[in-house]
Amino acid sequence: MSDQAIRPGKYVSLTYSITDDTGSVVEQTDLPVGYIHGGNTELIGGMDDAVTGKRAGDRVELSLAPGQAFGPHDPNLTFTDSLENVPPEFRRIGAEVPMQSDSGEVRNFYVTAIDDGTLTVDGNHPLAGKAVKVHVRIQDVRDPTGEEFAQDGGASSIPSGTLH
Repeated sequence: MSDQAIRPGKYVSLTYSITDDTGSVVEQTDLPVGYIHGGNTELIGGMDDAVTGKRAGDRVELSLAPGQAFGPHDPNLTFTDSLENVPPEFRRIGAEVPMQSDSGEVRNFYVTAIDDGTLTVDGNHPLAGKAVKVHVRIQDVRDPTGEEFAQDGGASSIPSGTLH
């Protein structure tokens, strides 16, 4: 573990958890996630600024409004259909249903309700429209290896709007 401060060009590894407005943990990673600070990885809701200058061992907490986190809930991404029109493998709450738009774009929807012979799927992120708190612990800050630098565009991260 180094004593370097987070600044552009430094490799940062961190762990995080996300809690909802009741304090329940809705997502968590105990295995460090790494990225190059200031590189191609976009972090969620101002996290870049919040961790700048921090060092290994430091903790950061961010309170994010829906627009900073996973965006507003879009009702146009929620559909209900008759249960008999849905294949059996998707007839359970939480099932992931890939759907393709007219333009060929594929998006994953999730079964959120089954009621009175109908099934509802939602293409919004599960935390869309919700305020969250992100709790971050900086694990390490150091110079990136050549391989990490080369992979910066595809490095594991907490991407904006898709912290899942």
